[in-house]
Amino acid sequence: MKWQGRRESDNVEDRRGLSGGKVAIGGGVIGIIILLLNIFGGETGQAVGSALEQMQGGQPTQTEAAAPLSKEDKEMGSFVKVTLADTEDIWGKIFAEHGMTYKRPKLVLFRGAVNTACGGASSASGPFYCPADQIVYMDLGFFEELKTKFGAKGGDFAIAYVIAHEIGHHIQTLLGTSEKMRRDQQGKSQAEANKLSVALELQADFYAGVWAHYNQENLDPDDIDEALSAANAVGDDAIQSKMQGRIVPDSFTHGSSEQRMYWFKKGYKTGDIKEGTTFEEI
Repeated sequence: MKWQGRRESDNVEDRRGLSGGKVAIGGGVIGIIILLLNIFGGETGQAVGSALEQMQGGQPTQTEAAAPLSKEDKEMGSFVKVTLADTEDIWGKIFAEHGMTYKRPKLVLFRGAVNTACGGASSASGPFYCPADQIVYMDLGFFEELKTKFGAKGGDFAIAYVIAHEIGHHIQTLLGTSEKMRRDQQGKSQAEANKLSVALELQADFYAGVWAHYNQENLDPDDIDEALSAANAVGDDAIQSKMQGRIVPDSFTHGSSEQRMYWFKKGYKTGDIKEGTTFEEI
């Protein structure tokens, strides 16, 4: 993505140079379990914090002192700020066209673990959006695992896609979609509740595609392929096949690889937020 020298958002809080804080869970087996439950964390941050604290027995530990930010770290932070600025500009314009005001969210960069209004979380939970504080939380180390463990292509636009997906959850919070989905889940079987969760996640992928549609002047030729590769890698079927050797569709919470790529592409091709009809089509 063409990002050097462009506007950076002032809504990014970089905590990567901080030490201390509550560690929900590190890596290892439990980290893999959480990764399976919540990749990316999507708009399920509250569940992440609860599950992590239960597994740890609610006992806080302290992180090791963080290393100073390298030149590469600082450059990546700038990229994140430019990407968030693009989402601010594009969604601000789309909301204005529909007679609404866009409330800009904050994005927090962290390493290892972080405290949120949705509870404590670790890197193992993947990037996620917390509706309680309307903040996106990201440990950029996740993207190395996305390549090495799940086979996604490299490239900066995979990161941009994930940011745009999490901002999609913010859009759903502002529009009341998330709250309605949670109400609709009440009294449903686990399989039916999961279908609603899938619809929410696929709509966030669709919104990421809409953002890319309006940001085409800043895209490189390979960017959309990078986004689709990431979407393919984090499909529930791809993750289940790789991590547990079998696929259980009723347990899907984010959608299959095919579904995630389809809805991102639909958003990218149409650029029309009214076409994000995932709840009607799942």
